[in-house]
Amino acid sequence: MASKTNPFTFIQQVRSETAKVKWPSRRETSISTVMVLVMVLLASIFFFAADQALGWVISLILNIGA
Repeated sequence: MASKTNPFTFIQQVRSETAKVKWPSRRETSISTVMVLVMVLLASIFFFAADQALGWVISLILNIGA
């Protein structure tokens, strides 16, 4: 079983660990955000096109049998 830590000690440990984190700069965050948005846009275009193409193929197949 884990040992219980005093809440005050726990907060000190959290602050200590948070100080060790290398936070990204505003520029790095902006670039990453733009990259994510571009990739989401490209993925949505791809999946929209794939869905339209598969729908068209399925409608051709189903219309042949009618």
